[in-house]
Amino acid sequence: MNTNAIANPANNSLLDTVDARTKLAGSNRMEILLFELGTHETFGINVFKVREVSKTPVITKTPNMPAGVEGLISLRGNVIPVVSLSRAMGLGDAPAGLGQSMMVTEYSKRTLGFLVHGVDRIIRVDWDKVRAPEAVTSGAHAYITAITELPDGKLVSIVDVEQIMANTFGEALVGQIEPIRDAHDLNVFFVDDSAVARKKIAEVLDKLGVKHKHAQNGMEAWTRLVGMAAAAQQSGRDLLDELNLILVDAEMPEMDGYVLTKNIKSDARFNGIPVVMHSSLSSEANRAMGKSVGVDQYVAKFDADALADTLRPLLLKSQRD
Repeated sequence: MNTNAIANPANNSLLDTVDARTKLAGSNRMEILLFELGTHETFGINVFKVREVSKTPVITKTPNMPAGVEGLISLRGNVIPVVSLSRAMGLGDAPAGLGQSMMVTEYSKRTLGFLVHGVDRIIRVDWDKVRAPEAVTSGAHAYITAITELPDGKLVSIVDVEQIMANTFGEALVGQIEPIRDAHDLNVFFVDDSAVARKKIAEVLDKLGVKHKHAQNGMEAWTRLVGMAAAAQQSGRDLLDELNLILVDAEMPEMDGYVLTKNIKSDARFNGIPVVMHSSLSSEANRAMGKSVGVDQYVAKFDADALADTLRPLLLKSQRD
């Protein structure tokens, strides 16, 4: 996270060091940067996805760009696209002119500039106070992955930037993946709150030839995993015969992936079952956070080959064991 490049003096204190935030791992808490998109609503994004906040620089208009992409900017030698969040989400026009706010985000191994109408402040929230929105398939709310509430009762809509990336630039393709021989007895349980991610994970697992079940948030995942462990224990079966690997997201409503991993690793019934964290938060700091709670492997979203290459040896080992 580059705090030295923040151009707006008012935002100099918004983003402090990553080290201070890594302590949140396993605490079931997150920090959200609040921003506005020209409506009466307040929106938010996980601070770990934000590299810096600045005033909007000169944007080079480029033909044949996807809807919502305003153009390109040069940022310390790198050319990155700039997306108007309000246009991408169908909320209206982009903020006009220079001097507006831009968030430079880094997730899923990609850097993007997001134009917004204003940046407010950072708040710290408990994941158990964050809930999934009601199912919406169209309009701006199709881009909301979670909702939380401020102390004054105002709602904050947390933007699903993975969905925005997929809709703007196209979904990542899943190419040829070599299946695992005799994989029909292998079982993977995965959890992710992003519909785009769940779809892609399922595609990879299908190509590997393994069976799979899933949950949509950490609390649902933990409830189902505990139920599976209890059923196996009651019937005298070995859980390892029914569950070979658990794949978790990092950011999830109600219970994040760090707490979920801590719960799994502290429960002897799951001994021997590897936990892989699959997250759009791809920095070394986030990898360290995953390691601190016992994650066996960490893979960044969304690279189908990298995911398959990470899962394959762990699943092959469970076959041999």
